[in-house]
Amino acid sequence: MPTPDGTELDETVAYVALRRLQNRYADIVTRRAWPELSEIMRPDCVITVDLLDRAIDFDGPTAIGDFIAAQIEQFDFFEFVILNTVMKIDTEAWRATARMYMQEARQSVESGERCDTFGVYHDDLERDEDGRWWFVRRRYKSYARTNPSGAGADLTVFDLPEASL
Repeated sequence: MPTPDGTELDETVAYVALRRLQNRYADIVTRRAWPELSEIMRPDCVITVDLLDRAIDFDGPTAIGDFIAAQIEQFDFFEFVILNTVMKIDTEAWRATARMYMQEARQSVESGERCDTFGVYHDDLERDEDGRWWFVRRRYKSYARTNPSGAGADLTVFDLPEASL
């Protein structure tokens, strides 16, 4: 069996570091530990959230943390779950793009009903001179949501957002 060359090893190491970064994001959001977003997102990171009727840009980790915090106050249970991720990693420039599919498992405070959402992040990531990876640009869009009881179909499904890596 051939031994991986340096580029393959570099890409594998970068992949593991990037998955750790994504996992850290999921952990921060689940724990509602908003100040920790500054440890994984560059201060000038732009995050676009597509709400189907409009898209909103947030500048930096504090702005997006405040937005998410306000949105999930309506849930007494909330967990951010990564379902799948694919990446394209440039080990010469130490940049990467990623597509991360996710689910928010939630329970409404008001109704007590479970109300999940499914979405995808399209991310640009960079490694700094100290070897640390950062989110530098994020774009999010939902592609399905559970409907309230008695609303017919279990899910409302939207177009799956497409962006190349």
